[in-house]
Amino acid sequence: MKLNKSKIINVKNGKNLKIVEPVNIYGVIFGDNCFVGPFTEIQKNVKIGNNTKIQSHNFICEMVNIGKNCFISHGTVFINDKFSDGNRAYGNKNKWKKTIVGNDVLIGSNSTILPVKICSNVIIGAGSVVTKNITTSGKYVGNPARKIKVKKK
Repeated sequence: MKLNKSKIINVKNGKNLKIVEPVNIYGVIFGDNCFVGPFTEIQKNVKIGNNTKIQSHNFICEMVNIGKNCFISHGTVFINDKFSDGNRAYGNKNKWKKTIVGNDVLIGSNSTILPVKICSNVIIGAGSVVTKNITTSGKYVGNPARKIKVKKK
């Protein structure tokens, strides 16, 4: 049996990066004042902006850009393969798609983010599944995630 240990390799980080192990992080660019919780994997070609916090038990696949001042809560999964032709794109990165998350975005626990663009100033409720681009700031919840109106007091 071959045992692979968790690793942090080829990371470019700004000032004050805090990582709580165990994690697998490779080929990632971090801005200043970022945090990554334990039991998280962040794959290569990911960029994470200043002051962004990534809590525990998250998976961030290749080709994801997360803006500054974001909060990725526990158990969030990013996906870069939409299985658009009914088959997985394993080994064929040409089928993978990018995900871009704007600034000041909060993603609630156990959310799933497909390859989309999310504009700035968005809150995504816990357990939501984001299947389409979010182009208007606001609060989004559900599967698929939809914008909700918030009652004003």
